[in-house]
Amino acid sequence: MFGCLIRRCLYFAVCSVILADRGVEVFVMMPLRGLVTSDGNLAEQAKLDAIWNALESSGADGFMMDVWWGITEPSPKRYDFTAYRQLLNQAKVRGFKVQVVTSFHRCGGNVGDDCSIPLPAFVLNASDVWYKDSQGRETQEYISLFADDVNIGGRTPLEMYTDWFAAFATEFRAELGTTIVEVMVGLGPAGEMRYPSYPLGPWTFPGIGEFQCYDQHALASLEMAAATSACQRTCSQPPVSSSLGNYTSFPEDTEFFSDGFMSEQGRFFLDWYSSSLKAHAAAVLNRSKLVFGTKVRLAAKVAGIHWWYSSDSHAAELTAGYYNTNGRDAYSEIAQVLASAGADVLDFTCLEMRDVEQPRNARASPERLIVQVQKATEAAGLEFSGENALQRYDQTAFDQMLSYKAYIHSLTYLRMTETLVESSNLDRFRTFVGRMHEGSGGKVPGRKTASKPELVSFKSRSESDAMKETSYSSPGLSSFSRALAYLVLIWCLW
Repeated sequence: MFGCLIRRCLYFAVCSVILADRGVEVFVMMPLRGLVTSDGNLAEQAKLDAIWNALESSGADGFMMDVWWGITEPSPKRYDFTAYRQLLNQAKVRGFKVQVVTSFHRCGGNVGDDCSIPLPAFVLNASDVWYKDSQGRETQEYISLFADDVNIGGRTPLEMYTDWFAAFATEFRAELGTTIVEVMVGLGPAGEMRYPSYPLGPWTFPGIGEFQCYDQHALASLEMAAATSACQRTCSQPPVSSSLGNYTSFPEDTEFFSDGFMSEQGRFFLDWYSSSLKAHAAAVLNRSKLVFGTKVRLAAKVAGIHWWYSSDSHAAELTAGYYNTNGRDAYSEIAQVLASAGADVLDFTCLEMRDVEQPRNARASPERLIVQVQKATEAAGLEFSGENALQRYDQTAFDQMLSYKAYIHSLTYLRMTETLVESSNLDRFRTFVGRMHEGSGGKVPGRKTASKPELVSFKSRSESDAMKETSYSSPGLSSFSRALAYLVLIWCLW
């Protein structure tokens, strides 16, 4: 028995060493404002050259870009990817890999949004297809999932998403699986699989947010679900609004998040609310899988809602659609749905955050949350990728993201800014990328070794002409050490 215990301990130790030694790809999110204008024009070449120089200097493997529905489909079934085609062509010349986000949401209204790109006009003109809170306030950030099958000008939203996937796949068929290595399927506000429960304006951190299920289609869905349940009479309506508080409330200030969530009605409502979100994600992902097949990795993004994670109700997660209380594991359920619907990657936010940085009254725990999500992702057979939720340039944030290196498939850094290309910040980021690449000879295959060009402002028209080579190299594990590690691993399994 003692021998078995030793073997098991050695097995996990060696696995950790081998995993930590592999290189992890690093991508950088492109700027939101000005990259592609709301009328579909690409940024000035001088700005693009500055971005390319900064990316090459950092040693990053590539970038992530939003392809906005509101820009690319100006009228029904008329698609214009011209600006994105030009951008992809430049990426190909420079050898960058690209992660694409199918952005079916509005840009503007979330933390860090510095642009305004609405949904297509032919969608905005529709009525009764938007999320609505208990006070009747609508948001046009993303079409309500409860309207997925509602006819809007001859097509349902699900049909619109499918048509868009097909148009994109046709336009970029040569790049799918080569330059475009991943398609992140937009599933909600900010591209995330969630309800718009904490919009900037009415919500401030660390408020619990509000449920978004008071439009006519949501209410009809709940009533239909309750009709076949044991609590038909009491479960056919959402919890009374007076019991829910408001966007900025704390759980203990409300009846529902103090104990109502544990009642029969509360459990039924939360199950229906979260199940509706999972059904929407599955419906959109299934359609994307039919179009893209196995040509490219498909990813889905889950929000890092870490505040109130250490409370009994997990209130902020509940309003966003993550049923992570009453003995339920929201992230295991979500990961299983994503895997069944054809996703390859679960992308998660807030990897830069530490528990000690959070205000005590928020009862937040980003670190424990990340562990829960990573384990759920692994159990579902998905790759786990991550990103930082807030723009940060400090070493503490970089070190925190590095601590997850052994468990992540890739990391996407938020985001390319004027501040990032400042000398000290870019030096720090370059070192971070190099450490992520450690274990693969200092770089991930397919990208050139980082060089350090003269920095050029995004707003400058001048180009860099002085290039200084600062190759980053790291031996990782030696050949002997790697061979020894694998021999120990084989012995443990024998």
